[in-house]
Amino acid sequence: MNKELMEALDILEREKEISKETLFEAIENSLLTACKNHFGKADNVHVEIDRETCDFLVYAEKEVMASADEVEDVCLQISLEDAREISSSAQVGDMLHVEIKSKEFGRIATQNAKNVILQKIREEERSVIYNQYYEKEKDVVTGVVQRYLGKNISINLGKADAMLNESEQVKGEVFRPTERIKVYILEVKNTPKGPRINVSRTHPELVKRLFESEVTEIKDGTVEIRSIAREAGNRTKIAVWSNNPNVDAVGACVGMNGARVNAIVDELRGEKIDIVNWDDNPGNLIQNALSPAKIVAVFADPDEKTAKVVVPDYQLSLAIGKEGQNARLAARLTGYKIDIKSETQAKDAPGFRYEDYIEEDYDEYDEYEEGDYEEYEESEELTDGEEYEETDYLTDGEDYEESEEPADEDI
Repeated sequence: MNKELMEALDILEREKEISKETLFEAIENSLLTACKNHFGKADNVHVEIDRETCDFLVYAEKEVMASADEVEDVCLQISLEDAREISSSAQVGDMLHVEIKSKEFGRIATQNAKNVILQKIREEERSVIYNQYYEKEKDVVTGVVQRYLGKNISINLGKADAMLNESEQVKGEVFRPTERIKVYILEVKNTPKGPRINVSRTHPELVKRLFESEVTEIKDGTVEIRSIAREAGNRTKIAVWSNNPNVDAVGACVGMNGARVNAIVDELRGEKIDIVNWDDNPGNLIQNALSPAKIVAVFADPDEKTAKVVVPDYQLSLAIGKEGQNARLAARLTGYKIDIKSETQAKDAPGFRYEDYIEEDYDEYDEYEEGDYEEYEESEELTDGEEYEETDYLTDGEDYEESEEPADEDI
């Protein structure tokens, strides 16, 4: 039993995560390469390795010829006399297995065999790393900041290095070497020099994955993140939905005393996060998305994916947000093009009709007022003549006093 070879294979399998079978194949190929370098050809050479004991045998298949004069190629043929020394039962025309001693190989052949094994190990190691991180593509991992390469940052993910490009960095974020940060794996490419991993700190999915790792209800599927809109470094809006009526989706994401959302905010270096309820009704969803601004009315067109929103005059700046950020994020979150106007602007705007966004109760009130106005006009016609005087008379004389008396009695 070849104990040294067995121990070496065990170590490689444990540390590099390369299977023993792959290593056995590498050894077989290296021995075939050594034979080809030593003899000039290896078409008839075979290598057998015992997977249990690691003992190996290298032999060449040679045809037995009647005499040495008939042997034209010593690599492919052997005389009967020489064959009888190996096997006493050898006959002319038989195919004899002639063992090849690896110790007979020259220095160059041995070096080439070694290089074949090392090359195979490197290839398998890169393949293992690539597969490992390819499975983590579109996921969040923790890395250690190594160094700045120009404006890019090299991050160690454990078994591989990733590159955080300038375009994927949040403006204003500065990292120190050895600092641990969470990054989102954008893509993993397999290159001759090993896997190339690109990561991001600005992708909206980073926030989504952080919520999945922090909020148990999202991880088990009770709460879903239906939509997300992000302006990295400033503000993120997410719309959540609960599949369980007994579970508050927003409350689950916020956590007790804001513990869950605060942990994510800390990881994102103070980026503000707005969590709103998802609603299948576009009007309600847009109203939620524009929070904390109060909305008077929303007119959504699902076919055109447009919406007109009316807000109180004093809420207009809050609804739009600083440099239009709140409205912009709400539009991304809902997928609607949102036109926001104050009540005063809506009255004068050609695309808005003030009466459209007044509530039904408001409409009834208007009708009631119109009815009263008509009756008032009729009464005015009646008060042009004598009735006006009679009314005046009645309210100035005894009847006025009489009206006071019942009131006193009631008291």
